Amino acid sequence: MRARRVVGGLAALGAAGLAYAHAETKLFTLRRASVPVLAPGEPDLRVLHLSDLHLTPGQQRKIAWVRSLAELEPHLVVDTGDNMAHPDALGPLLGALEPLLETTPGAFVMGSNDYYAPVPKNPARYLLRDARVTPAEPAELPAGRLAGELRVAGWKDLTNRRDVVVADGRRIDLVGVDDPHLDRDRFPAGPPADDDAAVRLGVTHAPYTRVLDAMHDDGVDAILAGHTHGGQLRLPFYGALVTNCDLDRGRAAGLHGWPGPRPDAIGGGGSTWLHVSAGAGTSPYAPVRFACRPEATLLTFTAR
Repeated sequence: MRARRVVGGLAALGAAGLAYAHAETKLFTLRRASVPVLAPGEPDLRVLHLSDLHLTPGQQRKIAWVRSLAELEPHLVVDTGDNMAHPDALGPLLGALEPLLETTPGAFVMGSNDYYAPVPKNPARYLLRDARVTPAEPAELPAGRLAGELRVAGWKDLTNRRDVVVADGRRIDLVGVDDPHLDRDRFPAGPPADDDAAVRLGVTHAPYTRVLDAMHDDGVDAILAGHTHGGQLRLPFYGALVTNCDLDRGRAAGLHGWPGPRPDAIGGGGSTWLHVSAGAGTSPYAPVRFACRPEATLLTFTAR
């Protein structure tokens, strides 16, 4: 009888945890962080970092939340991919981004779930060194149409490209790569940094170390990435279980230094700022988060 009560109690606890983890996917959160990279005397520059929306057409609460982010009046939006999770998500996605597209300069790269729809996956695969699954006939998503709409709105396409954007009257040099999780990244050659740029940003969907090293060597001031979902399931006193790439678990989300892992090395000692967004969505086949709320981040670039 006692054993039965224990089993029943554990089952109830597990059910409650699962119910909370599903509810947490709707607890949208705005993070804020300061990044001291600007020249002395430069006024602050506000950059909204969006990532991993994994939008499906019926997610009206998420759509309304993304639309509300325009009220922050960022100077620049950087979208690090995995915007869609359904073949019919393009229209709702553009509706969610509309207030930002109409008012704010931006830049973007694509993630795997901009090119291909998510597929069911054994969660245990994420514990493997390479958790990727390649379906025999992957369902394609309208990545080309999405990129076209964003370019028409004036956002810079950083698919293995360099570009320049003017935000708040200041030049920002950009370098980006296509999704490293699909091995589509080809780091672009280019001229040396322009001394007139207020800041140089590297942009990637998945923070694979080869890409972070290339951007660090390129001399960017900060790198923005997504993909990890912050681990999606985080344990108290342990943190993220996995990152779904070769980035260490300690940098699954938030602001860190690269390659220097210590907080006292961030932004100094040859370290480049790295911001990894935990993202705002999940695969529709794994609609749970635990101790890892869906997020966007307002990065305030400040004077050194």
